[in-house]
Amino acid sequence: MKKILIAPFLFLIKVYQTVISPLTPPTCRFQPTCSHYAKEALEKHGLLKGGKLAIIRIFSCHPWGRSGYDPVPEKEEL
Repeated sequence: MKKILIAPFLFLIKVYQTVISPLTPPTCRFQPTCSHYAKEALEKHGLLKGGKLAIIRIFSCHPWGRSGYDPVPEKEEL
């Protein structure tokens, strides 16, 4: 079920990475890039938590924000 819910978002990320991103200069301040982070967050945490992590990351990627290595957090096991 999780894969079905995130599939459209992963498709949009893939389109961005292959069509739009090569046409723009590299400006992401983080490693991994925001699009790779969003993809991994959705795959690892699902639509709600992964989407929230991706949105927070995208909004923090600006000239006055932080930068550097910022991996997707590991999934917490209960």
